Amino acid sequence: MPRDSDDPPAVGELTPPDRTLMGPGPSDVHPRVLRAMSTPLVGHLDPSFIDVMNEVQELLRYTFRTDNQWTIPVSGTGSASMEAAIGNLVEPGDTMLVPTNGYFGGRMESMAERAGGDVVHVDAPWGEPLDPADVEAAFAEHQPDVFGFVHAETSTGVRQPDVPELTRIAHEHDAYVIADCVTSLGGVELRVDEWDVDVAYSGPQKCLSCPPGASPLTLNDRAMEKVLSREEPARSWYLDLSLLEGYWGDERAYHHTAPITNVYALREALRLVAEEGIEARWERHLETAGALKAGVEAMGLEMNAPDEYWLPSLNAVRVPDGVEDGDVIDALLDGYDLEIAGGLGDLSGEIFRIGCMGHSARPGNVALLMSALGDVLERQGADVDVDAGLSATSERLG
Repeated sequence: MPRDSDDPPAVGELTPPDRTLMGPGPSDVHPRVLRAMSTPLVGHLDPSFIDVMNEVQELLRYTFRTDNQWTIPVSGTGSASMEAAIGNLVEPGDTMLVPTNGYFGGRMESMAERAGGDVVHVDAPWGEPLDPADVEAAFAEHQPDVFGFVHAETSTGVRQPDVPELTRIAHEHDAYVIADCVTSLGGVELRVDEWDVDVAYSGPQKCLSCPPGASPLTLNDRAMEKVLSREEPARSWYLDLSLLEGYWGDERAYHHTAPITNVYALREALRLVAEEGIEARWERHLETAGALKAGVEAMGLEMNAPDEYWLPSLNAVRVPDGVEDGDVIDALLDGYDLEIAGGLGDLSGEIFRIGCMGHSARPGNVALLMSALGDVLERQGADVDVDAGLSATSERLG
């Protein structure tokens, strides 16, 4: 639309609402992380910033449970670290095996195809993890070069068990393993080295409770050797790890201007992880989300994932009969400044996605969520026992 005058637009002060973020991401940001973002900028090659880079890499290694040298924050959101992983490891003509049991397996497929790879599938219904027997059969049939799986599927609330078994199968076929850890890093047990994962990527805005902008990625030596020995460069210059290695490796040579403020934020978020202790942090998520799960089940609602595959950081709750998911989501946002989300893809309209991640995984947030959700569902005519739900949550929270 053409402008009516040359006067500057009248834009007031920025006053976003103060939400409680209990959706699939972002999560609430710790005040210390926000303060870190307000500290002075320095240049991305300043000696003081190089010290920050070293600290971030060490903290990421601790959080990933890895000794990988090639552990960096990629400039961009979690999708940037995802594309850096797939776009560098998958070469034109490579075959990549991807899962069909959630939305983000489909995103893996799209990125592999754009990298020039041929995609084959290992099938499982949405809401179920991959069966190692099916993975074994897919390897026998297709002999893929790269295997990708989603450790914590944000679209279904399912945690992939048997990770060491999946990596064993892949390595017996001389394939590389890429793990999507976007909704698990810093909140759900993840052991990159012990589980023999070649490449793992994540996002900062979920269990790390950090604003998006610098996204964790780690590669072992075997994977990085494949990246550095490619016959042709990765199709993305910006995400080419053979070039980024010059900046994040020993040389510290210019590649692009790093998102300095986001790296500050990530450093502080990772300091919080280290101060809490990674195993204690996993346990906190398990206990706090367990109180949420107990409450919704006592209220009469159903979890999408069976108990053995339940993902504490992302609770997928079936939408009860008689209500529309969008109406409930809108009512929580309008009446309580509380954010949850609906389903994606095959589960659109069928589930609520309720995050319990990072700084959002606190008793007060869970108590608010249960009270607000019970109130909204009851007012919209759902058959729920709000008192039973609140009592079960309170008992678990102590």
